[in-house]
Amino acid sequence: MTEQVPVSAENNKTRNLILGILFDAIGLVSFTVPLVGEFSDVIWAPLAGFLMTWMYKGTIGRVGGVVTFLEEILPFSDFIPTFTLTWIYNYWIKNKNAS
Repeated sequence: MTEQVPVSAENNKTRNLILGILFDAIGLVSFTVPLVGEFSDVIWAPLAGFLMTWMYKGTIGRVGGVVTFLEEILPFSDFIPTFTLTWIYNYWIKNKNAS
């Protein structure tokens, strides 16, 4: 029998920040290798879009997934830290507007 451990919103916040920085770094690495990097984006773009929808549920995840996919698939746009910007929006900007 397995015991379920509750996951708090604070754990998700920290997890999403760490994963977001890691995923942005992976996207940036492909930008640093000329020609090969752009080819690797064909693999990374759909994966990054999926990861965004996995990390953030609802509209934020769906819109973020599409934006992340486009940012990764379009040439020379890999430097945009989409995961980190989504984290900032989700945990700072959205929460300030809700207050």
